[in-house]
Amino acid sequence: MKKIVFVFILLTTVMASAQKNIYENIRFDELTDNHEVLAIVPFIAHLELKEAVDRDELKVLAKKEGYAVQNALETYFSKRKKRKKFNVDFQNINNTNAILAQNNIDYNNIDTYTTQELCKILEVNGIISGNLNLNILLSEGVPTDFSILDYFSGNANYGRIGVKVSDGETGKLLWKYENEISKKTGKNTTELIDKMMKTASRKFPYDRDKRRDRN
Repeated sequence: MKKIVFVFILLTTVMASAQKNIYENIRFDELTDNHEVLAIVPFIAHLELKEAVDRDELKVLAKKEGYAVQNALETYFSKRKKRKKFNVDFQNINNTNAILAQNNIDYNNIDTYTTQELCKILEVNGIISGNLNLNILLSEGVPTDFSILDYFSGNANYGRIGVKVSDGETGKLLWKYENEISKKTGKNTTELIDKMMKTASRKFPYDRDKRRDRN
């Protein structure tokens, strides 16, 4: 009985934590009424690795992590889209990156452009973007063996990720979800995104069922 109560409290705590980490614009339905296509852009990564890495190599590694999240999000949305879970489409990231390159936009300068500018260039209605703060190279995988002591010592914490959706016409933030990255959240980028987005799936605003419930 005590174990059941403990598990219930643990699940309740996790769910409550997830809810607090989610923001949704109160005008979401109004602002996205004409949304048809969203673009996923590379995430901006900030690395604080334990190993000594020179500045140039750190930039290359950060870029790799940013593109890994972009790819993992496309994989997640593609799988869900096949089951007709969303009322919008997602631009192929190869097309997104090619169009950005044609306009001299890359990982190193994409954060100097506004949402409106990027949406106009990409010809989409909204942008999915975000930030990563990591002390490991998530794309290369993380150790899966750990003990309860890791959580007290901090060895299980690898950083934080924030995913946001912004409106192309107004530039307003429509939705945002933040989550800590740890040994519990997945062994690599793809698994992290899959688990994280599944946790937030009931709150993802473009979900068909969620929109139907609101109406």
